Amino acid sequence: MGGKLAGLVTSRRLASAAVVLLLGLTGTLTACEYTYDDRGRPEDSPAASAGGNVVLPPDPSLEQTVTGDALDEWAKSALPESQGRSFYSSSGYLSPGESKTEQTVQLPGGTYAVTLACRGTRRVSFSVRLGESDLVDLTLGCTNARVSVVQLDTDAILNITVGARSDANFAYRVSRL
Repeated sequence: MGGKLAGLVTSRRLASAAVVLLLGLTGTLTACEYTYDDRGRPEDSPAASAGGNVVLPPDPSLEQTVTGDALDEWAKSALPESQGRSFYSSSGYLSPGESKTEQTVQLPGGTYAVTLACRGTRRVSFSVRLGESDLVDLTLGCTNARVSVVQLDTDAILNITVGARSDANFAYRVSRL
């Protein structure tokens, strides 16, 4: 009986974590989505003339990679301070075809926001793993940022892998919610 109860509790925790993750992703997908109008200037778009949301083009400077102090400044602005305690953050430069894997510090069990950002002309892939389990696996278009929510049942160390096919900067932060 104890084994069945433990399995039921674990199943419910996994289901709860999946719902939290899905809600976190759903909420951030719409908040971080950019729409581009290929027909011309933003003021010429139907949304602008109808009094709706104006579509702003991305900042072209975000398509250029940076190093040194400029990289540190971009990482700070791309990853705004979260309301929770920040446990781990990193930023850097990736050469074409390069991949980097880093480990967080030991994180206490709980709910975390993993904020991911990149800059460059293409996309950067991010993978957040706990042991053999993928918690986050996405390819992010540069000049964007994304927040994913993960639930850790026990203390854990996360492996974060970042890769790019072309020059890119990356930044990420793991904060407790």
